[in-house]
Amino acid sequence: MSETSAASNEPIRLQPGDKAPAFTLPNEDNSPVSLSDFAGQKVVVYFYPRANTPGCTTEACDFRDSLAQLNDQGVQVVGISPDTPEKLAKFKQDHDLNFPLLSDPDKTTLQEWGAFGEKKNYGKVVQGVIRSTFVVAEDGTIELAKYNVKATGHVARIIKEL
Repeated sequence: MSETSAASNEPIRLQPGDKAPAFTLPNEDNSPVSLSDFAGQKVVVYFYPRANTPGCTTEACDFRDSLAQLNDQGVQVVGISPDTPEKLAKFKQDHDLNFPLLSDPDKTTLQEWGAFGEKKNYGKVVQGVIRSTFVVAEDGTIELAKYNVKATGHVARIIKEL
């Protein structure tokens, strides 16, 4: 695993074979959800910037609409953003989302997964959430790591790669 060095602003980049960083975060109902809750199952963990924004809504609805297909392959889905549980509850309700949404307001988990750092936004370099998707294998290792994904169409690509 490539760690962030003090001299560099490069975020961590997880690679296939790395151990997935553990987390326990509150869901949209403020109940704790841990990566270990999915032990023995394959799980897609995806990070997105903000609930109820156009790109994040497109991405979440894409996962919602693909969930049965993913579940048929034995895959669960979890979305993580810096939003509060209250915002996540509204997002989930507004769009009939059928998988857990987790709140990481201090961005610790986002940073541990390399999903927070410098990114280009409308041509400017800013600090923010890097839209990222991971497949965690049954043994807790990273099977697939995708950074800077597009909100549209990447769910279909993930399904193909499973």
